[in-house]
Amino acid sequence: MLLTEVLDALAIAPGSVHVDATFGAGGYTRAMLGAGASVFAFDRDPDAILAGRALEADCDALTLVPATFSAMEAELAARDAVPVDGVTMDIGVSSMQLDQAERGFSFQADGPLDMRMSQEGPTAADFVNTADESDIADVLYEYGDEPRSRRVAQFIVAARPITRTSELAHVVRRALGYKPHDKKDPATRTFQALRIEVNRELGELADGLAAAERVLKPGGTLAVITFHSGEDRLVKRFLKERSGGLPSGSRHMPEVKAVAAPSFEQVARAVRAGEEEIARNPRARSATLRVAKRTSAAPWTSKGVLK
Repeated sequence: MLLTEVLDALAIAPGSVHVDATFGAGGYTRAMLGAGASVFAFDRDPDAILAGRALEADCDALTLVPATFSAMEAELAARDAVPVDGVTMDIGVSSMQLDQAERGFSFQADGPLDMRMSQEGPTAADFVNTADESDIADVLYEYGDEPRSRRVAQFIVAARPITRTSELAHVVRRALGYKPHDKKDPATRTFQALRIEVNRELGELADGLAAAERVLKPGGTLAVITFHSGEDRLVKRFLKERSGGLPSGSRHMPEVKAVAAPSFEQVARAVRAGEEEIARNPRARSATLRVAKRTSAAPWTSKGVLK
């Protein structure tokens, strides 16, 4: 997604060191290697790492790291690879994961209701079959922007146990109403919300952004591609805070004061996919790219902002 725009922003120099925080099928990594970079590519999905081993074996400049990108500081330090020139984060589920019915990310084909990127821990089925109705509703509303989350949660609880993607999709469609010619399947929002919950995606993103801040050298580039409004709001807020763009306050809201120097600058305007890319890949329609340059200031701590 937005590969050309990402490469333009990174301006990769031969011999530079870059992090592909979400290896997936390896598209960004291959482009970085082609530009002459050494790449540390992270992925928590063991299938993605396994599929990338052949590329790693053929290229001395590539190191695959089977870990979450929130762990990049420790993983890079263990490999004596800090600091780096660039970090690229392509957030969310990969096409490879969506297209494998047995992974349970999509209702386009029936499969087990799994959704785990790491293939470890509780599944989506575990959550919908054990969580309180109110907790399910909160997840659907917060992570899926589902306006009728309480009704959907009520139908889910009434239909338990639910173990298959087709079963869950059917329950959501009954709750919300669905006609085959509708432009968007109403189950889309529920599947997105459950995936984000199961994989702790927003918490992982927040931790990953802070880790990227710590590993980037002065002048290094952070590029983040998001696909969900909650993800984009988190990235936008992070870069606004870290670049000194905090709200000035009012008589109703106390001023927020930074006690740390800005750790990012040159925060670019958001970039979205063009019509040509969307025509090739409809999933690019919701992609948003945000880019910023690291300053020489120390990384922020949890006490970097005072109210």
